[in-house]
Amino acid sequence: MKTPDFFNDVPSITMSDPLSRLLGAAEKGILTYTYEDIVKLAGHSCPTVAGAYLMVRKGVTELYGEDTPVRGEIKIQMRGKLGEGTIGVVANVASMITGAAQSGGFHGLGGMFDRRGLLCFDADIEGEMVLERVDTQERVILSYNPSMVPVEGEMGELLPLIISGRAEASAVETFGIMWQDRVKKILIDHREDPRLVQCRYYQGGEKE
Repeated sequence: MKTPDFFNDVPSITMSDPLSRLLGAAEKGILTYTYEDIVKLAGHSCPTVAGAYLMVRKGVTELYGEDTPVRGEIKIQMRGKLGEGTIGVVANVASMITGAAQSGGFHGLGGMFDRRGLLCFDADIEGEMVLERVDTQERVILSYNPSMVPVEGEMGELLPLIISGRAEASAVETFGIMWQDRVKKILIDHREDPRLVQCRYYQGGEKE
């Protein structure tokens, strides 16, 4: 699989999964997710996938600090309805990394490791997504603003031609390069910009 070189420059997300440790799937239950892993799940790389990855990364970092985030012990609330806009894409990324699932998730073993009910939609929340630690009930509310990374004008001109089948092969290739260049700006150039991913933390009260 050949992907853009910048994928390798995106920081990974390391999780500790007690179920994985119990079943011997990973030494000490440590699982590391890269942006390339997420692209394989989604089947594409775009500003939405990139934003979902960054929101989860920032959220678990805020919730766990220096500790390793625990997969399967994080609840996710999505403001939008499943099937609406890109809500499902964002939720799939968050689910893969955290293990949170709806009713179709893992049922657990002997009452442990149940992943069902950890992912819900149409939640009455601010922002786009809330991550909550099951053990401490600490929460972070996350929002994403990709509009701060502008779309190149030529991309808007090429897309209708590609969709209609009137674009030449060279134009299709150019579009893909420009598309991933914007994704690169999101994941590399603006990754730490607080205007891109906003994160608010709650523990009894609100802390900006």
